Amino acid sequence: MASFSYLFSPQKIGNMELKNRVILPAMGTKMNEPGGYVSQRLIDYHVARAKGGCGLNTVEVTTVHPTAYTEDSPALFDDKFIPGMKKLADSIREAGGKSCLQLWHGGKVAYNPNQVSSSPVAFEGSTVIPRELATSEVPEMVQAYADAATRAKQAGFDSVEFHAGHGYLPQQFLSPAMNFRQDEYGGSWENRTRFPLECIAAIRHAVGPGFPILMRISAIEDLPGGLTLEDMKAFSALAEQAGIDAINVSRGVPAGAAIKYEVPPIDLPVGFNVDNAAQIKSAVTIPVIAVGRINDPAVADRIIGEGLADFVAIGRAQLADPEFCAKAENGREGEIIKCVGCDQGCFDGFVNPNVPFISCMFNPATGREKEYELVPAERPKKVLIAGGGPAGLEAAVILKRRGHEPILCEKSAMLGGQLYIAGAAPRKEEMAAAAIGMGEAAKRAGVEIRLETEVTPDLIREIKPDQVILATGSAPVILPVEGADLAHVAGSHDVLWGTVIPVGNVVIIGGGLVGLEVAELLVERGQKVTVVEMQNEVAADLRLLRKICVMESLYGHGVNLMTNSKCLSIGPDSVLIDQGGEEHSLPADYVVLAVGSKSLDKQNLIDCLEECSIPYHIVGDAKQARRALNAIWEAAKVARTI
Repeated sequence: MASFSYLFSPQKIGNMELKNRVILPAMGTKMNEPGGYVSQRLIDYHVARAKGGCGLNTVEVTTVHPTAYTEDSPALFDDKFIPGMKKLADSIREAGGKSCLQLWHGGKVAYNPNQVSSSPVAFEGSTVIPRELATSEVPEMVQAYADAATRAKQAGFDSVEFHAGHGYLPQQFLSPAMNFRQDEYGGSWENRTRFPLECIAAIRHAVGPGFPILMRISAIEDLPGGLTLEDMKAFSALAEQAGIDAINVSRGVPAGAAIKYEVPPIDLPVGFNVDNAAQIKSAVTIPVIAVGRINDPAVADRIIGEGLADFVAIGRAQLADPEFCAKAENGREGEIIKCVGCDQGCFDGFVNPNVPFISCMFNPATGREKEYELVPAERPKKVLIAGGGPAGLEAAVILKRRGHEPILCEKSAMLGGQLYIAGAAPRKEEMAAAAIGMGEAAKRAGVEIRLETEVTPDLIREIKPDQVILATGSAPVILPVEGADLAHVAGSHDVLWGTVIPVGNVVIIGGGLVGLEVAELLVERGQKVTVVEMQNEVAADLRLLRKICVMESLYGHGVNLMTNSKCLSIGPDSVLIDQGGEEHSLPADYVVLAVGSKSLDKQNLIDCLEECSIPYHIVGDAKQARRALNAIWEAAKVARTI
């Protein structure tokens, strides 16, 4: 049983002593009220992590000036915001935590019609050209940071964080790739550092000599001609002299492929950015905070123990499990719900205008802390669950914790369903581990689990459940073309499972997520792979960050991607396709079908349930083949209503 003595030892930032080395970094949540005010939802979210043992809660990108105002973020550019901020800071303190407010101006990243920047140049992919901040306006912007810091202190925050990374306004001044000014704030290194250093000095003057000021930076900018690690080491030393008490070392900017480093998906290794933090630490004497897919207490403890950083920022791992710290410190690390970097509930939710606030695939209660408090069942019921995939497991655990009697039946010999299969794809081993973890959680909760047991009408009549949850999942679609039944034609899941091992020239029909993951798997084994996709693009069902990583891998391995192409027939050693009205014959030693999935037939179960007047619920892929997030969230909601 690990003690993680380094991770759970006290340490100071300035005059603020923290009980451990874990910091919840600022993450955009969209949980604020319209107008930039603090909401009860945002308070509940932070309180849950403070109660869970986090050392310091950082409140997300808080607007310091109207030119950076966005509906998706809280604001503190006016005294009217202080009461809500005070309630938030007080609530974190009452929950046993310490608070930090992040001072933010997005510059040309802010979703604001009055965008300003160091220079009138947009980020890659943006059509909005920001206005260059006039030299005469710079003092007002500097003072805006100082005034917001003063308000944060008045509201009762224990510290503030100056955001000088991720391509936001201070970095737009600092970077030679974004600053093309001709005045005293542009050109030379001294001039480019002037604005962020003036901001730091003004913040320090505003809050006084003892109040902790943290700073977040991107250690590497990942822009052509941009800031290097050596540049950021030099700037960090200057920032320390100007009054910064700790440096939070991130990476990347929201432009092109560099954005993958800001909210790193599963494709990037755990702790990928720690070495950069160690380099910054070598240039300063103040504490340094490491961040970047740190989702395991053993990894976090090692980072501190080896002196690579003084603190670790654990963000999405505390979305997945707000009790991350408490479980790790109390020897219950095996019970931690691990973040796998899927980005489905957090980043994907943040950038999707149809999603009201961020959450987590494995923890639907994130952002719904009050609504999703588990309420004991008024009358315990026997609930039969058909299917041991993520939806069935999520429902079973919640039902058991509420006092019901769930009986989970899985027709195969193992739990986890397609979430486990997903873990066979390159760089996605953590998905398989998460599937196993969900099964272990069900066992710990005391759920009755029957493997190799298919739910049938006879079983329903034998068990006589009060209610039934159908989580029977989906199966791959069989392509209705000539030759689809030939011996050298396999389904995508058979390849991922390893029951079929294609060699030679492999043609994959279907360029969605599963097809591309099979392509990666095979090309890494040395096979020659061609992907045939009917639509005008591959990876259409992947969200931004994972898509960047998957496409980089495919291009790097030389996978042949054919879009606007339809499979006409499959022969013994070739595939006939129609690409834009022209027919082509592709050599094929193996053909893999990855054209989607459809819900398994469950009509016989529905007929039985209706005949027996047993209420039932259909969740996850049994309802419609979609992402794991949909399956888990639907199951979580249903299990709270029974």
